[in-house]
Order: sequence, then C-alpha cells, then structure tokens
Amino acid sequence: MHGTPGPTPPPALPTDRLRFAMPPRHDSVEDERLHRKERLAGALRLFGRLGFEDGVSGHITARDPEYSDCFWVNPFGMPFKHVTVSDLVLANSDGQVVEGRFHVNQAAFTVHAQVHAARPDVVAVAHCHSVHGRALAALGELLDPITQESCAFYEDHALYDAYTGVTVDAEEGRRIADALGSGKALVLRNHGLLTVGDSVDAAAWWFLTMERSSQVQLTARAAGRPVLIDHRMAVATREQLGGDLVAWINYQPLWQDISRSEPDLLT
Repeated sequence: MHGTPGPTPPPALPTDRLRFAMPPRHDSVEDERLHRKERLAGALRLFGRLGFEDGVSGHITARDPEYSDCFWVNPFGMPFKHVTVSDLVLANSDGQVVEGRFHVNQAAFTVHAQVHAARPDVVAVAHCHSVHGRALAALGELLDPITQESCAFYEDHALYDAYTGVTVDAEEGRRIADALGSGKALVLRNHGLLTVGDSVDAAAWWFLTMERSSQVQLTARAAGRPVLIDHRMAVATREQLGGDLVAWINYQPLWQDISRSEPDLLT
C-alpha cells in the first residue's frame, strides 16, 4: 500500500538567483594590480601550507597589468607562510627591483622573465621544488593519462630534457621557454615542475594538481601497472577540464580558505 503523499516540495529557484563565482573584471589598472597582488600573496601562503617550499627555492610571478615587462614576486628568503601583499616585490625583466623593500631570487627571474616574454598570454608562472614533482622530474617523465586530473595535462605539457645546475643565464631561460611552448606546464628534468596561467589562480591550481598527479602516478606505479585512459577520452577530458577558467574555478575554495583563515595576508 502506498502511504499518504507528503507535502509538495518548494519550487526550484531560478538559476539567476544562485551565486557562481567568475573571474572579476576591474575598471582600473590599480584595482587589477591589487587583485593580482592579493592572489599572489594568497597562493604563496597556500604553497607554504602545502609544503612546496624548500629553503629559498620556489617562486610565483605575476605580470603587472600596466608595466607588462615587470613582475610581482615573493621576496627572496621570506617564508611563504609569512608573505603579505605589502611584502611583494616588483622587478623588471632583468631582475632589478623597481618597487619594494627586498631582493628577488635572480634564478627565478632568469626563467620566469623568459617565459613571460615568450608567452604574452601568461599572467602568472609558478615553480617550486615540491617533493613529488622533483621525483617525477628525476625520472625524466611526463604525466600519464591515468586519472581525470592528469588528463588536464594530456598533450599540453612538456619535458625540458636537460639539467645544467642553477639557471643563471638568459639563454638557458629561453630554452626552457621554448620547451614549454604553448603548453600549461613543464617538467624540468632533475629539477621540478613549472606551470603557467592567465591568472595567478590558474597557475597556482595547475601547479597544485600537477604535484598531486605526480604523486598519484608514482604511487600507482609502485603498486602495480597503471591503466592508461585511451587517447580519445584523454583528449575529451582535457577539453572539459584543461582550460584556465576551469582551473580558476577549482582554485576558489582554496582562495576562500586562505583569505578567510589568514586575512593578514591582505595587509
């Protein structure tokens, strides 16, 4: 027997009454600059929290919206977990400080400035010596399409198949930029990972999920023989998940967490 029908549920709300965050648009260069700096400080805090920092290695750069050949970056030697907006340094493409109170990591600018120069579409570049990224780099391998997340990088990342010590000359930086090409990420052999994006949020998300995908690949291979996702489905998945807008959306819970739990980063 059927019971007495329950009350009629309330009607569905119109979708235009539901909130869904999208990348903000700013009316002035000053507002866009502040936005990029806030997101940069937040990404550095997150990277510190996640253990991506290793001594003074590691950096994220964000192109200035007005001076396109100048880049905001974390101060040399300052812990990621302590960085605030006012601590950030603006340097030109030669690594010379034009605004700020601290030195910058010259090795960072050797690579980052060349990537920014080669890719005018790129707003941010992230590179850190994370554990699993370095382990994958030590194998000189790319990510395999073995999970939904790794498919975002399928045929959209490359290997820089050389190691020449700490990068200090522009020519080496240009070779790294050439290896990256139009992709979103690069495995630097025996070194680590590098990712780019059309926003700080996107570049940070690609680094985070690439590091996790490296961990999954290494773990799966240690346990057995990973099953590859076939080419057609890997491409289709990349087309769904591999864009910078999707990366930006995926990053927002992390931004909300760090900006709410550590609001001093905005000072």
